[in-house]
Amino acid sequence: MGQKLTCISPIDGSVLAEREVLSLEAAKDVVARAKAAQADWAARPLQERIDLVMAGVAKVGEMNDEIVPEIAQQMGRPVRYGGEFGGFNERASYMGQIAADSLADIEVGEDATFKRYIKRVPHGVVLVVAPWNYPYMTAINTVAPALIAGNTVVLKHATQTLLVGERMVAAFTAAGVPADVFQNVFLSHDVTSDLIAAKSFGFVNFTGSVGGGRAIERAAAGTFTGVGLELGGKDPGYVMEDADLDAAVDTLIDGAMFNSGQCCCGIERIYVVESLFDDFIAKAVKIVEGYKLGNPMDPETTIGPMANVRFADEVRAQVAEAVAAGAKPLIDPALFPEDGGAYLAPQILVDVTHDMRVMREESFGPVVGIMKVKDDAEAIALMNDSDFGLTASLWTQDVERAQAIGDQIETGTVFMNRADYLDPGLCWTGCKDTGRGGGLSVIGYHNLTRPKSYHLKKVTG
Repeated sequence: MGQKLTCISPIDGSVLAEREVLSLEAAKDVVARAKAAQADWAARPLQERIDLVMAGVAKVGEMNDEIVPEIAQQMGRPVRYGGEFGGFNERASYMGQIAADSLADIEVGEDATFKRYIKRVPHGVVLVVAPWNYPYMTAINTVAPALIAGNTVVLKHATQTLLVGERMVAAFTAAGVPADVFQNVFLSHDVTSDLIAAKSFGFVNFTGSVGGGRAIERAAAGTFTGVGLELGGKDPGYVMEDADLDAAVDTLIDGAMFNSGQCCCGIERIYVVESLFDDFIAKAVKIVEGYKLGNPMDPETTIGPMANVRFADEVRAQVAEAVAAGAKPLIDPALFPEDGGAYLAPQILVDVTHDMRVMREESFGPVVGIMKVKDDAEAIALMNDSDFGLTASLWTQDVERAQAIGDQIETGTVFMNRADYLDPGLCWTGCKDTGRGGGLSVIGYHNLTRPKSYHLKKVTG
């Protein structure tokens, strides 16, 4: 028997699924089939590729009644939230709608002597390494535009969501996408790195930890393989004196706690102007005290377990260290009886500082630190005092003020009066240790293709 990947359900610690990983030779065969299929796939009319991708998306939607409890079993998100098909469909649909314009030739000029233009051509085979926290939406961000652009795709999903890649490929294959055009694989880290180092792919897109991103870059070093990385985050919210306080509290606390805090662009730290601080805290505590921690299969549950015991333990450690250093926890743990395992009580911390890990390192759990600030300058300095740069959420009625602050913040996205949302019309990108590259929007297509210039001299006379 070879090495196996095992999905442990956070609900009860049981083994939910196991899959044997491919050997390096078997994995090379997958890549070879993808390469052999790519030219014919790219030669199909663009609209045909779009239609087939959208048919695959629709097939996933038909599975939703099975997918929702399956997600809960794999990574703990409560069934009451209905899965991810809304965002999954929205993102794929948008990328289908903009494909013709995004992939159109760039006409540089034509006269009696020359015809000049730039084409967007596919990289070839794209490897998508997807995470467990939003397993369908994060995967479709790259899978849909990569296929539409004429690439073939090899999907490697996280062990915690072992069944997702199988579901997606089964749906797309049933919709008519050729089997070798979109393949799911189970790979060890070593085989994945070996494939990348062997120049198996034209492009690699990875969503996951900073350590994982570094491993991808090391494997790709010297191969000139394109790499897109979305890694850690420590996203801030800033509430100004003219904010709609109720809306700010509702949105920022939901952004911190939804999915047990396991969101790429979840809110992990909040800065509130002095005049609103006490009211913000009171409202935030009331919201969190109304949550119900429990089995995600129960429709009444609002917070399920974290995806893995080790993730919960990391959050516990950050909170304990912060409290020992002087932070004040505001949520009574007696309201949320835990098991010491994957089930973790939500927590709000005040009297926090940036000397504490909970305000500097990614928590990726249901905890948020909230600090009082005097003015925009202090808030900007604190928001930028981070190794990460994915999103920031600004709360004010003044658009010009938000724009001016946004220009000074080191992030990939600036939100005003909203948070924790991915607009497919905008580039999803980050800076600093959050990674590099960009998905969705027209820029997503640019990253999943390469420019090819044509300089054609005509024979005249």
